[in-house]
Amino acid sequence: MPISFTCPHCGTKTDVAEQYAGQSGPCSACGRTITVPPLAGTPGYSPARRGIPTLAIVAVIVFGLIAMLVLCGGAFFLVGFRAVAVSPPPVPLSAAPYLPTDECADRLRQIGAAMHAYHAANGHFPPSHVADGDGKPQHSWRVLLLPFLGRQDLYDAYKFDEPWDSPANLAVARQMPEVYGCPEDPHAVDSQTSYAMLVGPGMISDGPTAHRIEDIHDGLPLTILIVEAAGSGIPWTEPRDLSAEEISFRVNDGTDDGIRSYHPSGAHVLLGDGTVLLRRPEQDPQQARSMSTIAGGELVNEAFD
Repeated sequence: MPISFTCPHCGTKTDVAEQYAGQSGPCSACGRTITVPPLAGTPGYSPARRGIPTLAIVAVIVFGLIAMLVLCGGAFFLVGFRAVAVSPPPVPLSAAPYLPTDECADRLRQIGAAMHAYHAANGHFPPSHVADGDGKPQHSWRVLLLPFLGRQDLYDAYKFDEPWDSPANLAVARQMPEVYGCPEDPHAVDSQTSYAMLVGPGMISDGPTAHRIEDIHDGLPLTILIVEAAGSGIPWTEPRDLSAEEISFRVNDGTDDGIRSYHPSGAHVLLGDGTVLLRRPEQDPQQARSMSTIAGGELVNEAFD
């Protein structure tokens, strides 16, 4: 019997099979991590509790404040007003700590949700690229995800019997979906993607080979799927990503290929469970390298904020 529950982040109502009870994964609508409620009688199950209605609590608080104002003859109000008047101004956005909650992170969450939807439909995550009979890369994972990002129109216009840079497919390339570009990446306006897969032996894909969730023995929350690669010069339809055997795994290391971002505090990375976190330039690159493998069994400790 399906389990009905509502995403606490976006309010989307979802029905899932009983076999997923108690498990966590990305919401199909907003991409944020959610946990399916456990079945009754199983560990972790907690029946709903009745309590005082929220409206009643609010009413009690309001009447209490009014009573305090009357009893204090307005003194409470005056003191409160002065406290607000002399409070320090809010911290400017430019000086506030940078957190992975902006539009760039939201776009990565959408990509993560699409990757899981692709997995549900195909039994595995998308490979980095589709190759021709000679093993030459032909089509990118970013094209394969189009139907799961609401762009069936572009998917239908793309010709899989032609290389990615054929005249017909280059016409599609000029119509990059917004989700594939970071708003702070100036190269995104030229249909260059801001996001790339880490490719190589033991990674989420070695190029033409795809992997299943069951293959990720290190755990979805500890495995990197996609990283920011702003300014790498990769057209979004080009079957090219980042070679895990060649990059330094240090953020903005000055090379043309690698984990790169125009954000002032670091680069976003998408983990296997749909979580988006921030990788800072000063952090140990070995931690990110360890999290790029799917079954390496490496010790990972405080790799991200």
